[in-house]
Amino acid sequence: MSFYNTYQKYKEFDFEDFLEKVTEEDVLRAISKDRINEYDFLALLSAKAEKHLEAMAVKARQLTLQHFGKVIFLFTPMYLANYCVNQCAYCSFNITNKISRKKLNLEEVEEEARIISSTGLRHILILTGESRKETPVSYIKECVEVLKKYFRSISIEVYPLETEEYAELVASGVDGITLFQEVYSEETYEAVHLGGPKRNHRFRLDAPERACIASMRSVGIGALLGLDDWRREAFFTGLHADYLQNQYNDTEISVSLPRIRPHVGSFQPKCDVSDKNLVQVMLAIRLFMPRTGITISTRERPDFRDNLIGLGVTKMSAGVSTEVGGHASDEKTEGQFDISDNRDVETMKNIIYGKGYQPVFKDWQMI
Repeated sequence: MSFYNTYQKYKEFDFEDFLEKVTEEDVLRAISKDRINEYDFLALLSAKAEKHLEAMAVKARQLTLQHFGKVIFLFTPMYLANYCVNQCAYCSFNITNKISRKKLNLEEVEEEARIISSTGLRHILILTGESRKETPVSYIKECVEVLKKYFRSISIEVYPLETEEYAELVASGVDGITLFQEVYSEETYEAVHLGGPKRNHRFRLDAPERACIASMRSVGIGALLGLDDWRREAFFTGLHADYLQNQYNDTEISVSLPRIRPHVGSFQPKCDVSDKNLVQVMLAIRLFMPRTGITISTRERPDFRDNLIGLGVTKMSAGVSTEVGGHASDEKTEGQFDISDNRDVETMKNIIYGKGYQPVFKDWQMI
C-alpha cells in the first residue's frame, strides 16, 4: 500500500472543470452531511464555498469541540543544525546559500532544553537540515537522550528515514514526526527541488507511512502553501491525511497549514494564498477530517492566529526561533524563514485563556 496510488488516481483529475461546476447547493449539502467524501471536500475548497465560510466555521467549531474540547496544545521547535545538502528554492538552508552553518553539541542542546523547559513547555519539536553526514540518526538519538530529561514528548522534523530508522528513534524516545511533502504536484516538486536527495518525490511521500509502520505515536503532514495551486494542494493534503488515518488507526494524524514566508534567496511563490484562502482550507479539512489535529505556526500574524482559535486549530507554537541555538546561543545564524508571531509562551498562554480555551503544555507522557 502507498498513498502514491491515491495520488495517481487524482493526478490527471480535471480540477478546474470540477471546481467550475460546483454549485452553492453542493456546498450547502456538504456542510450539512455528518460524513463527507473527497468530492464534498473538494467542493468546500471551491470558489463557491467562499460565500459560506460562516456556515463552515459554525460546523468546524462544533466538530472541534466534540473531538478535542476547548484546548490548544502548545509546543516550540528547537533547531539542532542547519547543514543541508538539498537545493530547495524556497528555503534559507539551501546548500547554495551563503549562510552561517552550525550544529549544536550536546552541551548546547542541554542549555537550549533548560531554557525552553523553564517556560513550562513539555512538548518539543527538534529540527535539522537534511544532511545525513552532519546530523545522522545516531546524533539525533544522542540529542533525544538529553531532551528526555526535560520534555515528556519529543517530535522530530528531519530528513525522510527508512522504516527501521524510525523504529530505532521510537525506541530511543521519539514519539512523533512532522514531515511536509512541500508540494504534491510532481512537476512543481521537481522544479523547486533543484538538487540533493530531496528530489525523490516518492521517497518523501511514503515517509509518513513508514513512520506509522514503525509505531510512531503521532504523524504530522502538510504542504507549503504557495508553491502550487492551493486548492489542489489542500485537496491532496486532506486525502493523504485521510489515507493515513484509515490505514493506521493507532496513529494520531495531524495536518499543518504553512504558507511561504520570506527567507534567504530570491524565490517568489507561484500562487498567492490569502488569509481567507487559508481559513477556507482549515475549515474544509476540519469538516472532512473531524478527528485530525490542525497546527497553525508562527509563520502567521499574531492577530490572525488569535482569530483562528475556536475555528478548528488544535495546536500552536509559541516562543519560536528558527535559528540554530536560537534560545540560548549568542552566535546567531540565519533562520530557516522569517516568523510573524514573536510572542513568548506566557503571552500565548494568556491569549488562549482569554479566548476561553485551555493551553495544554503536555499532551503525552512517555513511559
